[in-house]
Order: sequence, then C-alpha cells, then structure tokens
Amino acid sequence: MKLLIFLGSVRESTPPRPARLGARVSDACQSLLMRFYPEVDVEIIDPLTLSFDAVFKPEFAYSRSKVPEDLKQLAAKIEQADGYVMVSPEYNHSMSPALAHLLNHFGSSLFSYKPSAIVTYSAGQWGGARAAISMRTFLSELGCLPVSAMIHIPNAASVFNEKGEVLNEASQQEWDSYMNRTLAQLIWWAEGAKVQRSASDPAELIQAFQRDPSQRNAPK
Repeated sequence: MKLLIFLGSVRESTPPRPARLGARVSDACQSLLMRFYPEVDVEIIDPLTLSFDAVFKPEFAYSRSKVPEDLKQLAAKIEQADGYVMVSPEYNHSMSPALAHLLNHFGSSLFSYKPSAIVTYSAGQWGGARAAISMRTFLSELGCLPVSAMIHIPNAASVFNEKGEVLNEASQQEWDSYMNRTLAQLIWWAEGAKVQRSASDPAELIQAFQRDPSQRNAPK
C-alpha cells in the first residue's frame, strides 16, 4: 500500500529556527507511519520541489502530449496512491493557499474512492484546528473523504525538532498514541477501499460523468 503526505507550505524557513515547521510535522507523520506500518510505502510531496507555470493551468487541461513533467509524474503518484495525509497550517481560519493551489492542479478522479487524513499545526495554541473545517469540504469534493479523527499540533516548534522528532522524549509515547488515532483510521479505510476498488470499478458503478459536471444534475 502507498500513502502520500502533502506538505501544505512553501515557506523556506520558519523564524526563529531555520527548519520549516510544516516539514517537521510532515516528517513526524512519515516517521510514525514507517515505524508502525513498515509494510506501507510513504512519500512526502513538497511543493518547493515542484515547478508550476506562472499562470494556473491544471494537469487535466493540457493536451496529453504537453503535460509538464512535474505534473505528469505527480498525477501518476496520486493515481497510484491508496490514501493521503494532508498537512496544513492555518491562514485566515482556513487551509493553506499553497496546499489548495497544489491540489487544484489535479482532477478528483485521481483522488476518488480513497481516504485522507487531516493534519494541522500552528506556532500558537490552536494547532490550526479551524483550518480543518474548510479542509473537510475541500477533500470531500476531491473524493478522498477525510477520516473522522484529526491531528492538531499547537506550538509545533516546541513539539518537533528539525528532523520531525519529538523534542521531549518523555512524551514520545503520548504523541505516538495521539497521532496514531488518526493514522490508524487512515490505514484501516485505505486497506478496505483498496480491496473494494479491486472488486468493482466505482466510476462504472455510479456512472461518473464523462462530458461535464452538468451530467450529474438532478432531472428538470
């Protein structure tokens, strides 16, 4: 099984410490998944490693022979993945614009019928929890429905070091237990969805629209 962790920040550093806060949280999620579920392949998708055109154009809007290489490779990874971990800071009580921009480059058909997990963080006391409200709607529309449990990390710079390790070793077990409540749900749903997708094609079952979204409108 394969999971993708989407890092929802394009900041190169987080003052006063050099390491990016979102990178620490993403690394912490990857580390836990690798320790608890060694059979699962986990990859972090960092928007700073990707190149996008200055003018927004989603992957599916290109002629198939002209899709930029970064978009083509990431589209293939999204399609092959069995679940997603979405890591976001909070901007104006909403999800990260960087994460929304990244995900908006890809059609929902690549994400559909797979689960996702919401992970938010902040430098303050709220842990980005308010961002999760908008993320639920966004991810549901993509088709990768978020599991019910979520991870919120307040004062993240005081929780994880630059390698995504818990700074206070005495609380490692508590953090593992807290984070795994969400990630265990993700694994459970991802395993079930993978089996069901192999048993029947959900797009064929619900007669997914092929021309435009109006095909799913209610009858007049």
